Amino acid sequence: MKRILPIAAALVVALACFSCGDQTTPTANEPSESPPALQIPADIQAAAESDLGSEAEVVLYGDLAKNGKTQALVVNRLKTTPQGAVPGVLVSRLTIIEKDDAHWKEVLRCDEHLRNPNGFLAGNPFADVPSWRLQYERNPEKGLELYFTPLAQPAGGYVQTLGIRWNPQVKRYESLDRNFEHFLGELPSLDIPQSRGRL
Repeated sequence: MKRILPIAAALVVALACFSCGDQTTPTANEPSESPPALQIPADIQAAAESDLGSEAEVVLYGDLAKNGKTQALVVNRLKTTPQGAVPGVLVSRLTIIEKDDAHWKEVLRCDEHLRNPNGFLAGNPFADVPSWRLQYERNPEKGLELYFTPLAQPAGGYVQTLGIRWNPQVKRYESLDRNFEHFLGELPSLDIPQSRGRL
């Protein structure tokens, strides 16, 4: 019995030291567990800032439309998150730019309305939308799928999510019907009331 007590005490001390030794503080050289930040090539970042200013953030880049060309999804995020906002990327402006030879061109724009180079996308609210919630998926066959929802109810309208995808037949981003299956055309203009003061 007298021999067991010192052995038990030694085991307790050893276990205490062992558990203390397990708690190490990570050093700057050890890899972190968080995912690495997206490394943006300099030419893409420069094109993004040229389009949306110094606060432009490149969210994705690559062959987003599955059309063999490099595109970049660029946003201006909201500086503050509205109370009760649901998950997603909250933006005031968004653009998709595409590299055409050595130049970048805009193939989709979202500010107060959604547009492509041919006009306003079908399904746009008539009233201005100052901020949007963006959700997106990368479909391995169809390419980037975008879902835009106004953060607040547009004047004279209602909150509706608009789906947008690259239409390979016409070679541009277009909005989709309510089932997110069939492409809709563009509108040359929106019937925005003159009382809103727009020229």
